[in-house]
Amino acid sequence: MTSSAIISHPIKPIADLPVDETLATALLSSMSEYSDQLHGRRLWLACSGGRDSLALAALCVHLYRQGKLPCLPQLLHVDHGLQSDSQHWAKHVANWAQAQQIPCRILQAQVNGHDEQAARQARYNVMRAHINQDDVLLLAHHADDQAETVLMRLIQGAGVNGLSGMQPWRVQTQDAHRNILWRPWLTVRRATISAYAKRLELPYIDDPTNNSGDNVRSGLRRDIMPILAMYNPNVIDNIARSAQLLNDAQETVSAQAMQDMQQTANADLQFSSAQRVLNIDALQELPIYRQRQLLHHWLGQDEPLPPAKQLVDDVLTLSQRDDQNHQTELFWQGRKASYIIRRYRQQLYRLSSEWLSWLEIPLIEHKLTLARITLSNHSTDHNLASLTVRSSDSYIWQLQVMPDALIPFIEPLKDDTSDIPSRFVLKVAPLDRKQRLKTAMASRPQAGKKLYQTLGIPLWLRESLVVVSIAFLDSDDAEENVMSDIPILLLSPFSRWVLGISHLNTENVNAEQVSITIDTDQLAKQINSVVYPH
Repeated sequence: MTSSAIISHPIKPIADLPVDETLATALLSSMSEYSDQLHGRRLWLACSGGRDSLALAALCVHLYRQGKLPCLPQLLHVDHGLQSDSQHWAKHVANWAQAQQIPCRILQAQVNGHDEQAARQARYNVMRAHINQDDVLLLAHHADDQAETVLMRLIQGAGVNGLSGMQPWRVQTQDAHRNILWRPWLTVRRATISAYAKRLELPYIDDPTNNSGDNVRSGLRRDIMPILAMYNPNVIDNIARSAQLLNDAQETVSAQAMQDMQQTANADLQFSSAQRVLNIDALQELPIYRQRQLLHHWLGQDEPLPPAKQLVDDVLTLSQRDDQNHQTELFWQGRKASYIIRRYRQQLYRLSSEWLSWLEIPLIEHKLTLARITLSNHSTDHNLASLTVRSSDSYIWQLQVMPDALIPFIEPLKDDTSDIPSRFVLKVAPLDRKQRLKTAMASRPQAGKKLYQTLGIPLWLRESLVVVSIAFLDSDDAEENVMSDIPILLLSPFSRWVLGISHLNTENVNAEQVSITIDTDQLAKQINSVVYPH
């Protein structure tokens, strides 16, 4: 069974005809321009089986036979099941690739949504997952595609970045995975590709949705572009040229925004894509137009598509408020994740919803008995002991302790109490709102809201505070009850505060009074708190 959308030419090896000079020059010139970046990298070609991608694959075969292309790309075809004939199309592409002796992979994609953008995102996601780090994906987008893209973004209210259109060479990074999109035909007209495909009798797939008018792009192609061409026959080339000029302008704007972000970002509070933080005082030192550009760049980090202008304006307004209301939340549904933008004091936070959910996971008490981790005055084993404070599939928070390093800072004051170190535990417990703690930032112990305000702890982090204590056990008690508890550290996922108690009176097993000095400053330095993606 075949599909009626497939042009009825037989599948056969590419005829040994002269190449199209316009198409070949565009590809080879681009290859020369990016020769350093291409060197040593695997090359893939995204092949829908349509006229453009099949023509690009055919040209690669032509140039490879002539010795002008060092290798053939491997074809990637994505079947996302949106068309009833999609399985036949996948088989057709595989058969054509086999006839040309080009490697071809058929990938399956699940589309979350029904629009063109959802299908496009699904295609790129499955191809990105298949190719390796720093591989290059060759795409057959041309000048007509570029003009349609620019017009689509213009009517959607895009800025300089959007109106600069598609880039001939674009490095894409998602999480730790990085690859390159290469578009060498952005200066080539569709008509040139069509003539080449016709001359080679390529059996390409003529997708009926391309000119149906059912989506914005096909509507522009069918209805709007012919009208614009009546006013200026060079409209496609002119729009493509404008896109290039705007791309140059965007490079300047982006460089300035990146420089401004380095000056305004709070590095101590940053946590990958989960939490991005800007200092408002530094932000407001910039001219207003640079504030907008910086917020546009800052918000759009980690996302393939930029934020809407309305969101940028709302965040700018939030940064300009001079009241003490810290309850305002702005929501943004990005393509990869959703985010909440909040302000606390003079900091702007962009928080991923996944991160905020992680911060709500209940904390529980943990104990590490020093004797059980081979702690002794004479030990030479300096391995780290780790204690997990909070964990999920997304993030993990751990305390890392060098056990041997703790003992020099716990000094018994009586010679006959050498068993005391074996009766210590390191205890990590959630901060109780009523628990009073003495920090260096206050003259007396504080609890609850006063403590939070003194330490500058935002609302969403107040359920993520733990107290690290040295506790002394009653060794005669079978259940090892804690007799005395010395808080030494208060921790959040990003900050630490040394607590003020340094002296403890307790009792030994014979009910004798024992006095123990705790060097809390030095002891706290032996405990490291780390949060990282799981």
